[in-house]
Amino acid sequence: MFVSDCLQVNAEHHLTIGGADTVALAQRFGTPLYVMDEAQIRRNCRDFTTSMRCSYGENGLVLYASKAMCCKALCRICEEEGLGLDVVSGGELYTAYKADFPMGKVCFHGNNKTPDELRMAVQYGVGRVIVDNIEELRLLEAAAQREKKTASVLLRIKPGVEAHTHEFIRTGQIDSKFGFALETGEADEAVRCALSLPHIALKGFHCHIGSQIFDADPFILASQIMMDFIAKVKHDTGSEFSELNLGGGFAIRYRESDPPSIKTRYMDDISAHIRRQAKQLGLKMPFIYIEPGRSIMGDAGITLYTVGSVKTIPDVRTYVSVDGGMFDDPRYILYQAEYEILCADRADAPRDTTVTIAGKCCESGDLIQENAPLQTVQAGDHLAVLSTGAYNYSMASNYNRNCRPPVVLIRDGKPRVIVRGETYDDLIRCDD
Repeated sequence: MFVSDCLQVNAEHHLTIGGADTVALAQRFGTPLYVMDEAQIRRNCRDFTTSMRCSYGENGLVLYASKAMCCKALCRICEEEGLGLDVVSGGELYTAYKADFPMGKVCFHGNNKTPDELRMAVQYGVGRVIVDNIEELRLLEAAAQREKKTASVLLRIKPGVEAHTHEFIRTGQIDSKFGFALETGEADEAVRCALSLPHIALKGFHCHIGSQIFDADPFILASQIMMDFIAKVKHDTGSEFSELNLGGGFAIRYRESDPPSIKTRYMDDISAHIRRQAKQLGLKMPFIYIEPGRSIMGDAGITLYTVGSVKTIPDVRTYVSVDGGMFDDPRYILYQAEYEILCADRADAPRDTTVTIAGKCCESGDLIQENAPLQTVQAGDHLAVLSTGAYNYSMASNYNRNCRPPVVLIRDGKPRVIVRGETYDDLIRCDD
């Protein structure tokens, strides 16, 4: 019935997550409210780590892409489950550092890292810096020289693969702000530059072709292109670089009509393909990284709202207005993201109406979903938007000076706040 295994309906017909009654959660903590199931997060982590061990033995590492959802509690869960972390900003790096996450298992991404962020990376001793451009190589060299250290790097390569996903989240093609292009010789230049810098240790290469991808074929093609590039670099320089980061992008189910995840099949198919290519090209099997984010957090989370009003415009549409909106879930206005939405108070009742879920921000485009099937609701009812564990809290804002909601983690049916909700005093804390 649901897109996630952690969701059920109890005897009161209320939606539950991880065994906790969502109506009771909304009443206790208020709404909007992000709720996440710890058991589902851990199951998703273990799916990847088990698959990685089966495919690569000890010759691989799963990195959680923390941009999907970053807080200290989640960093600790990832450490306990044996994952590394992929961070993309000084803030994410600092969060991991303050959570005492082992810095050697952190990879630092980003297409325009600042000098301060690169200095942090060197000072903290991050395991790998994923270098995006030549200027960054020089800035990192300077930072490492000042600290009298050597920075280990992977070069981010654009493999030229266009994934079948939303155009705003395709990142592997030549027209992308990320990485070095193969077609122009830019990637070869980056290798030469990295090898010339005394405080840079080139360890290998990285690619990422996009997000929310259900088809394994683009990943297979990207891995083939990257293995060919490793062979070319070996031929040109005499050095064989032994690490290959294949990025993330594994899809989850947002709607009941979505196909199942490919994450296990992906690992099996890719590892077999890389082994064949390594043998054909005379290469050693590289150490493999992958970077799941959405596929660890997405289906483990929901967002709860309270209905404020229901407004029907005859022969046009029905608006169901809630106490959240684009400030806590901007994905619909960015990507036209699709969701399953339920009345949490009557979760197993038929969804017999079609509505537009409207937010409270002063924007006509502040919508969470259009043409959504939903149970008949009234003011005071609670809505649950499913599969919001990734890219909701992490993309939230204070637009219209709204407060960002709290995050509650469910463990064995019991909730605890892992990120407290903001107050109005928090909003003015930095004001002069």
